[in-house]
Amino acid sequence: MRFAVVGCGVIGDLHSKTIKSLPDTELAVVVDEVADRAAAYGERFGVESSSAYDEVLRRPDIDTVAVCVPSGLHTELGVAALKAGKNVIIEKPLDVTPEAADAIIAASEESDRVATVISQHRFDPASQVVAEALRQEKFGRITSGSADIAWWRSQGYYDSGDWRGTWKLDGGGALMNQGVHSVDLLTWFLGQPVEVFAWTDALAHERIEVEDTAVATIRFESGALGTVHGTTAAYPGLTARIQVLGAQGSAVIENDKLTYFHSAVKGADAPAYGAGAGDNQAADVLPGEVAGGVSASADPKALSDAHTIQYRDFLDAVAQGRDPLVTVRQAARTFDVIWAIYASARSGAPVRITPRKA
Repeated sequence: MRFAVVGCGVIGDLHSKTIKSLPDTELAVVVDEVADRAAAYGERFGVESSSAYDEVLRRPDIDTVAVCVPSGLHTELGVAALKAGKNVIIEKPLDVTPEAADAIIAASEESDRVATVISQHRFDPASQVVAEALRQEKFGRITSGSADIAWWRSQGYYDSGDWRGTWKLDGGGALMNQGVHSVDLLTWFLGQPVEVFAWTDALAHERIEVEDTAVATIRFESGALGTVHGTTAAYPGLTARIQVLGAQGSAVIENDKLTYFHSAVKGADAPAYGAGAGDNQAADVLPGEVAGGVSASADPKALSDAHTIQYRDFLDAVAQGRDPLVTVRQAARTFDVIWAIYASARSGAPVRITPRKA
C-alpha cells in the first residue's frame, strides 16, 4: 500500500516513521503547503515531496492518505481524499465542528474506501483487557468511570504554531488536543453519553483562545456516571488515568498501563467492605505490565507504538473488506462529548448529547 502523508509536523513525522517501519507499506510522497518544509521532510525520508495536494490526489499510484494537518483542516482534506478514491487515516481529533464531523461521516459512508481516525490507545494491551472484561460483564453493572489527564504544555508549545490554541484550527485545548484519547477510552468503555455539565478556563497560559483546564460530569445511557478532568497546566506533567468501576469489579489504567484489575468470583458473596486495593489481579490478566518510561504527559513526541498496531488494523481492514476498530462514526461520538463539554462551559447549563445512529 502506497501512502501520501499530508502535513510535515510532529505528527506527520510519526506517521511517516510508522509507514516506513511496516513491511507491506510504502511512503511514496510527503505533502505540505510550505514547499521548503515538504522538501526537507522528503529528503529526510528519502521520498518525493509536494506542496500540491490536489495533484497528489490525482495520482493512481497513491492508495491511502494520512491526514496530519491542524485539526480544523481534517475534514476538508479527508473528504477530498475519499472522493478521489483513496483510503484515509485521520490523526485525532476527527475535526473541530459538528458540521465537519457530519461531512466526513457522510463522505466515508458514501465511499467504498476505508477511513479511520487515530485512537491508538484502544490498541494498548491494557485497554484491550478492560474492553474484553466489559464484553464478558466481568465487572457486573458499571456504575461510574473517570478520565483524569494531568499534563503540561509550556507557553512555548502554544506559541510554536499560529494555529495552536485557536478554536478555528485546534478546535479546543486540553481536552480536544491532549485529552481526546482518554475521553475516547472512557466512552468506548462506558458506552453512549447522553448529558454533560462542565467548566473550562485558561488558567496558566497566555495568548490562547481555548482551555488549559476542564472538568466535566457525564451521564451515560446505561445510567453510569462519569467525570472528566483534563489540563495542560499541571507542571511538570503527571498522569493520564482511566478508571472503570462496577458492582463486581473495577479496573484502572494509568499512563497506558493496567495498574489495577479486580473481578469478583461469580456467585460468591462480596465482602461487606470490598476486597480492597490489595487484591489486584492485574498481573494475572496482563503479565509483564510495568510502569515507567517517558510519556506524552510532558513530551508530545513520546508516543507509544500503538500507532503501529492501529496501522496494522487499518491494513487488515482494507485487505479483509471490514470496518477498522475505530470508524469515523465512533470517532464522532468522542468528538460529540468534547463539543458538548465546551457548549456546557459556555452556557453554564447541562447539554444533551443526541446519540448518532450505529
